[in-house]
Amino acid sequence: MEYRVRFVNPGKNYQLIKSEIDRAYFEVMEKGDLIDRGQLKAFEANLAKFVGTKYAVGLNSGYDSLHMSLRAAGVKAGDEVIVPSHTFVATASAVANVGATPVLVDVGRDFNVNCDKIEEAITPRTRAIIPVHLNGMMADMERVMRIAQKNHMAVIEDACQSLGASMNGKRAGSWGLTGCWSFYPFKILGGYGDGGAITTNDSDVAKFAMRMRFNGEDRETGEYYGHGFTCLLDNIQAAFLDIKLRHLPDWIVRRKQIAERYRVAFGDIKDLMLPHYPDKRFDCVYQNYVVRSKQGDEFSDFMKKNGIEILVQWRKPYYRHEALKLKDRGFPETEALCREVCSLPMNVEMSDDDVSLVINTVQAFYGLR
Repeated sequence: MEYRVRFVNPGKNYQLIKSEIDRAYFEVMEKGDLIDRGQLKAFEANLAKFVGTKYAVGLNSGYDSLHMSLRAAGVKAGDEVIVPSHTFVATASAVANVGATPVLVDVGRDFNVNCDKIEEAITPRTRAIIPVHLNGMMADMERVMRIAQKNHMAVIEDACQSLGASMNGKRAGSWGLTGCWSFYPFKILGGYGDGGAITTNDSDVAKFAMRMRFNGEDRETGEYYGHGFTCLLDNIQAAFLDIKLRHLPDWIVRRKQIAERYRVAFGDIKDLMLPHYPDKRFDCVYQNYVVRSKQGDEFSDFMKKNGIEILVQWRKPYYRHEALKLKDRGFPETEALCREVCSLPMNVEMSDDDVSLVINTVQAFYGLR
């Protein structure tokens, strides 16, 4: 099906910055700067500065950033790690793949971990917590950090969907031991392929990640510090991401403008819950504009049939997939939102006419046109 409005449009985004991307491509290719060169180091420095940490380490994916962070935190077989019940499965998979057990906690109406539910999930085996900042909105990190400190837990922020978001002026990815980032093409800072990074203020964690991403080797001395992995961010992707990072502040402004148009247009629709929250401590960057429609699939199907490319994440909660062998302790908010969620198009490539078409289609479904 050919959509009238795309959920994201990487080709159109490329056209917005084509001359800069092309220049970076030819610089990398002509110099042969393919692996672990200056472009990667420059991007790491700029990412750390943007987030507000001392260090950033480029990795191959958001999953690798979670996996590496857990290993850096010393999480191992027999440990438990608290994760939200509503998130992409990679959060829990990274825990399982270091031999630990993911312990799920329900979320609140903002899609992030319900801090009122965290402490009841803590046991003597709990080693860490991974709050997920979903859809561009941070979890309540003030409460998370207090609970973690009280219970001697490491905090690993899954900030893959919230680059630029903040709480009381402190940005996502700068609160915990690490912040974990994904540069998958659909992300707010997306590459032309996959990519990821961690940010941290801990020099030992940064050094560990830099060695383990390259098979455990210290690239300066040639000494091996353990059996590592191959999960280095490609140099050419780093060059592209560094360019996009320069544009990100303006792109966040555009996302907020689109979100405000949606808020004004849909604010009186009682069957549609919008992702706008009254707590002024938070600055949301609208990685995704996720609404909750009481009509569920009927609403989502109507949008698609009328040419609006939407995203549904996720109708089936990840803990209901039997092969994952996760414990369902009862998550009523997750169950409810999974029946209702629908992400509307939200990207800087959208024209004002595209936004109007999305608005008109939503209003048509609810009989306002």
